Amino acid sequence: MPKRHFAFAFLAFGLWGNPIRRFHGALSLSPQVTAPRHLISSSSADASPPYIIYSHHYCYKCKHYRRRCRIRAPCCNEIFPCRHCHNEATTTKGQFHCDDCGICRVGGRDKFFHCKKCGCCYSVGLRDNHSCVENSMRHHCPICYEYLFDSLKDTTVMVCGHTMHCECYNEMVSHDKYCCPICSKSVRDMTRTWKRIDEEIEATIMPEDYQHKKVWILCNDCNDTTEVFYHIIGQKCSHCKSYNTRIVAPPVLPQ
Repeated sequence: MPKRHFAFAFLAFGLWGNPIRRFHGALSLSPQVTAPRHLISSSSADASPPYIIYSHHYCYKCKHYRRRCRIRAPCCNEIFPCRHCHNEATTTKGQFHCDDCGICRVGGRDKFFHCKKCGCCYSVGLRDNHSCVENSMRHHCPICYEYLFDSLKDTTVMVCGHTMHCECYNEMVSHDKYCCPICSKSVRDMTRTWKRIDEEIEATIMPEDYQHKKVWILCNDCNDTTEVFYHIIGQKCSHCKSYNTRIVAPPVLPQ
């Protein structure tokens, strides 16, 4: 047998107990780990945690089980020594498992509720205080295109019910964009802005050729279609008094 094969055979079948698992386990172990209190010698029993225990050049990373492996929790995709360690860690971080979402979330169970129609957990401040959109969180952020449902970033629910990252929303507003990228509805109270536009229109006189021109508009806020006088600054919805409108083709009347 070649020397390199003989050396590996010695490691695998030598004097170690269950040697193959020990050999592979030693590659990923760190020198300090937490151990059960009953496995600590009397000289170190009064020591403050974390407790450390070594066994034949190895140590145990779990205080619940004597094993040298880890698990990856499917709910949060983080690595823990065992399921009990996962539950303890999630408690300290304020994480909780939502059965309807099927994943763990951060922030505390008492601060969130699950909206059945939206299909996601929202802050309790939004209970009966938001527009429901079916599966509103199961799509990508319209700004950065990151999937929102399992995103770790803060998410905001706009007036229309659509969702996006808070930082993306703030950046959009900082560039004077006040319409939802998905449905084009206004994302905040625009009353002051509409009044300012009214003043600008009164101060801006259109040429005589355009003073009596009319166009059909579609309001993005109330979805109403009306005929109004054309103005270069903007067209005001006759129904909700919004300037969040666009010019459309005249409706086709039935014959």
